[in-house]
Amino acid sequence: MSALEYMPEIGRVVKVLRGKDEGSYAVIIGTVDERFVLIVDGDKRRFDQPKKKNVLHLQMQPVVSHEVTDSMRETGRVTNAKLRFVIQKAVQGKENDFG
Repeated sequence: MSALEYMPEIGRVVKVLRGKDEGSYAVIIGTVDERFVLIVDGDKRRFDQPKKKNVLHLQMQPVVSHEVTDSMRETGRVTNAKLRFVIQKAVQGKENDFG
């Protein structure tokens, strides 16, 4: 599976491959340029303090949360609770694929 199979976009769930958050999941809430995106998980990395991440250090998941994209488009932000919920749902869905 190539890293470019899925485009980095707002609302996309990603798995962190590098750094101290390696192995954890997050949601893209912004793009800086073609190489960097802003990610949050609603827990350790809250919406108000997104992490700037190189897209090469992220594994794009097939999940894009329309709740996040709609919320970002309408209000310019999304609640941390919603982010945690979206990630939890995506990770559980992943486990169901293999379980």
